[in-house]
Amino acid sequence: MRKGKEHDGGFRREKGVDRPVVEESGRWEELNPEILALIFVRVLPVDEMVRNVPLVCKPWMEVVEGPCCWRDIDVAEWCQRRNESRAVDLAVRKLVHWSNCTFQLLSVYRLGNIGFDFVAKNARCLTVLNIPMSEITDDMVVNHVKSLPNLRVLDISDCYNITVKGLEAFGHQCKSLVSLKRNMSPQRNWPHFAEPNPPVDDSEAIVIANSMVNLQHLELCYGCFGEGGVSEILTKCKSLTCLDIQGSWNVKLEGDIEERLQRIEYFKSPCAYIDFIDEFYDSGEDSL
Repeated sequence: MRKGKEHDGGFRREKGVDRPVVEESGRWEELNPEILALIFVRVLPVDEMVRNVPLVCKPWMEVVEGPCCWRDIDVAEWCQRRNESRAVDLAVRKLVHWSNCTFQLLSVYRLGNIGFDFVAKNARCLTVLNIPMSEITDDMVVNHVKSLPNLRVLDISDCYNITVKGLEAFGHQCKSLVSLKRNMSPQRNWPHFAEPNPPVDDSEAIVIANSMVNLQHLELCYGCFGEGGVSEILTKCKSLTCLDIQGSWNVKLEGDIEERLQRIEYFKSPCAYIDFIDEFYDSGEDSL
């Protein structure tokens, strides 16, 4: 009689009990590519995944350099650390290529004209585009926005090379747009608001009202518009449920405007942050 463990087909006999045989070496490389991609994306930072995972084995390299990992291209944190438009453009071009043009979300900072050009030409599935602090110009938007007909969510906060012309192009070509973020830096606009009677510029608000009538979510923090621009938005964007105009101090909450704004389900007033600070200190919650 043999001592030790006996194998009987797919079972191993241990102490008189048959147990299923389990391979000693795990075959991670044989997992379905979509499952591997899901693990990589959820567990690893993007830069670490791109840099290290392909070195493990050829199947893992093929997964990282394939579309399963890049349906959502979110490299915003890496872009903020790198803080260089040329490097961002190169990285975005690589990841868009790896996605095989199936990416549905792109979230980056400091995208340049070259990067936007490549994105737009390969964006048949794109629905979410977050590109704050990017250097894209009006002309680049006008020339390529027709390639973004499925866009639903857009963030062009602190994109100072995009003006009324670019906003209007987005509005006319992206008819499915339901969310827009156009927040500007308070430091950039502070000289404007520091004037005794700061000039009102409703041009962007009016363009948004006229060309993006299906908006449900709108953020226009630290804008230079006044009550006239807000009135146009409230009149024409009838589906609006969220409006954030914190820091847009040209807007005076008086009379009809205040009443109409209060009907918005989620509304943040020009003084929302100041009001919060006042309440915080009045409540004594700043004490240790």
